[in-house]
Amino acid sequence: MKRRGSRNADELRLEYDFASLPGGVRGKYVQRYREGTNLVLLDRDVARVFPNDRVVNEALRTVMDAAARLSRRLPNKRRQRSTREGGRSTAKP
Repeated sequence: MKRRGSRNADELRLEYDFASLPGGVRGKYVQRYREGTNLVLLDRDVARVFPNDRVVNEALRTVMDAAARLSRRLPNKRRQRSTREGGRSTAKP
């Protein structure tokens, strides 16, 4: 029969010397991160509709295209101040 040790179940130390660990280099993956890793966490209801990255990218490109088309169709007029905002009405009597 194997004797159970008297150690705690939690064997983590309060402090670790990461410099002495093999491969423990500060900023080892920072270059990969800066090159454009972009992870996004989807809510469960959204993930059911968009099962993989290809489908998500396709949907987002469709939305981007629709927004671009809509912005080209809308006139670029300045918003006129209403009489409630303290401005004078521009309508002729």
